[in-house]
Amino acid sequence: MNISLLIIIVFLVLSITLGLLAKRGKDMSMEQWAIGGRGFGGIFIFLLLAGETYSVFTLLGTSGLAFNNGAAAFYLLAFTALGTITSYWILPPIWKYAKEKNIVSQSQFFSVKYNSKGLGVFVALIGVVALIPYITILFKSMGILVATTSYGAISPTVAIWIGMFALLAYVMASGIHGSAWTSVVKDILIFFVILFLGIYLPIHYHGSFHGLFQAVKEVKPEALTLPSKGMSVSWFVSTVAISAFAYFMWPHNAPTIYASKSAKSFRLNAVLLPLYAIMVLFIYFVGFTAIVELPGLKNGDFALLELSMKTFNPWFVGIIGATGLLATLVPGSMMLMSAATMITTNVIEPLKPTISEKSKSLTAKGFVVLLSLVCAFFSMSGSETLATLYLTSFSLITQMAPSLYLSLRKTNTVNKFGAGFGMFTGVAIVIYVTFSKTTMAQLFPSLPSVIQDLNIGIIALFTNIILMFVISLATRKSHSFQTNTAPTE
Repeated sequence: MNISLLIIIVFLVLSITLGLLAKRGKDMSMEQWAIGGRGFGGIFIFLLLAGETYSVFTLLGTSGLAFNNGAAAFYLLAFTALGTITSYWILPPIWKYAKEKNIVSQSQFFSVKYNSKGLGVFVALIGVVALIPYITILFKSMGILVATTSYGAISPTVAIWIGMFALLAYVMASGIHGSAWTSVVKDILIFFVILFLGIYLPIHYHGSFHGLFQAVKEVKPEALTLPSKGMSVSWFVSTVAISAFAYFMWPHNAPTIYASKSAKSFRLNAVLLPLYAIMVLFIYFVGFTAIVELPGLKNGDFALLELSMKTFNPWFVGIIGATGLLATLVPGSMMLMSAATMITTNVIEPLKPTISEKSKSLTAKGFVVLLSLVCAFFSMSGSETLATLYLTSFSLITQMAPSLYLSLRKTNTVNKFGAGFGMFTGVAIVIYVTFSKTTMAQLFPSLPSVIQDLNIGIIALFTNIILMFVISLATRKSHSFQTNTAPTE
């Protein structure tokens, strides 16, 4: 057994131990398992929100995006900073309403807000469908990272299975408490590793950040600017705008929001999280360094790993592998729990209203196992790049944003019919353009490139919003007409 693999195993055992210890002294009811009894303080809320945001994708997918697409990769930094700022306004009222109505999942929030079980079921389905590609990203990334950093001692497939069983061990036992405890170690590790790599590698190979970008300018000058077509300025702005708008629509954010014991935590986090997002900048430096130092690299997802193995001793490579493992377990556990909770509260519970709290908890845990197996299978068979999978998931959850934002108003002009039909149409468009690989340029070949380069998600979101208002207005008038013309006795 090499030192790298030994370090990975030590941190794996540590994560499982922390996750299991988190259960002590707690009765794992559905509310306790899913949202921690609504008793988490500001520190744990920060760690969980950060833990959900900065995953193994941050290490591999972000550096790979910088390697493949250059300056276009900065959209991640831009929308992360802008998206986290929105939490100052939207999270306190969401938390307050969820506490008043005893809500434990995102789909349940929609169901109660719009007084529609059907809408709750649909939101649950969207959430699960969006999370499956994201969880697949995590498992796929973990397999790549652990297999590589163990110097081939463990295959990607074995790494995925081991990680999945470790995740299940503490999720089944401790729920969100296990995720919170593990996130402490994970966030310390990922913060250290990203900052160290982002500072050390450019200085080690090029003497300074200036030297790095001078070298990139010589070998691949187009990487330092946005192209005039494709991932151009209009693509960048539209992608950042859509992503920031929908930043907190991820279903796994909901349990963390509901777990807080106070609304004040969110306003503090709205200040801290954008500053924490600066960390992403340093992972870009790793991708840019790889452009110069690994000119023959074909798959950008391997940029950080190949460069690290070229530069560091095995023990530090093991630290990177352990970081990637923990950066899978924390967000992966939150995603699986949120998906399972949505299915249980909005699909199973309406079908069986008399279900007990114990049965709900067991049912949710059963779905965690099922979803884990599905995502593990996809991670071992899919060929899409990590960034592509991530963007597909983001496009799906974005369709929930308009109806959620409007539901926070004192007087909501949108009803359940408008919210449901708009959301359904937006999701249908996303799925179509994803599988057909349709672009704005294909839809509007005669328009200028500034329009053709817009993120095609604009079409889905714009259609969603228009139909949401039109259907709400039409159904409200129809209901009013039927009421006013009803025969009197």
